Amino acid sequence: MSALPHSTPQASSPWPARVAALDWAQATDDLHTQGHAVLPQLLGAEECAALAALYRHPGPPLFRSRVVMQRHGFGLGEYQYFSYPLPDLVAGLRDALYPHLQPIANHWNAAMGIEVRYPARHADFIARCHAAGQLRPTPLLLQYAPGDYNCLHQDLYGEHVFPLQVAILLSEPGSDFTGGEFVLTEQRPRMQSRAEVVPLSRGDAVAFAVHHRPVQGTRGTYRVNLRHGVSRLRSGQRHTVGIIFHDAE
Repeated sequence: MSALPHSTPQASSPWPARVAALDWAQATDDLHTQGHAVLPQLLGAEECAALAALYRHPGPPLFRSRVVMQRHGFGLGEYQYFSYPLPDLVAGLRDALYPHLQPIANHWNAAMGIEVRYPARHADFIARCHAAGQLRPTPLLLQYAPGDYNCLHQDLYGEHVFPLQVAILLSEPGSDFTGGEFVLTEQRPRMQSRAEVVPLSRGDAVAFAVHHRPVQGTRGTYRVNLRHGVSRLRSGQRHTVGIIFHDAE
């Protein structure tokens, strides 16, 4: 199995410093104004290759389940959910990204009149999920081949949902694959859906709304519904890691 850089969600972990070095002022503004933000070069090429190589080792102890999208009408392609304990890199990023997204999540809920607030530490939010019976880890590794695609969807796994998630592209567009663009759609009340393609390079991450976000209109704040997916792959192979901050029932 390809080795991953060792990290733990502790003070000695490199992930908090790396994540903190991102331009969070710009990312926060982008999330508020458009519902997504690109976090450039979150991972290096070797880290991307090591994560993608894990897909060749299906099942326990690394993965808890494998989903073939066609069987469920989700699209074409497949993905695997990681098991606990998560790989150090995935666990480290999950814990390091959460504190930067948590204030945005709380702001959104306040703006939309939702009473739920999220604790400062990801471990405390996961404890909330587990107390409610949401025990299964949700970070996942996705693999696409020519002709594969992912239908527009939302990653909702139970009562407790953190309103933001992160996807990291592990393959290089134009070299490893063609097509396969990350797509978001936004549905505003009484309006047709708006689609947006988010250009990413290998190692780039995109943070985006899981379900809905607030938008300020002329008559106050209203909710916008978002979905995400991946367009059809034209050639090659594409891997992505998804970091979802709530666990599943």
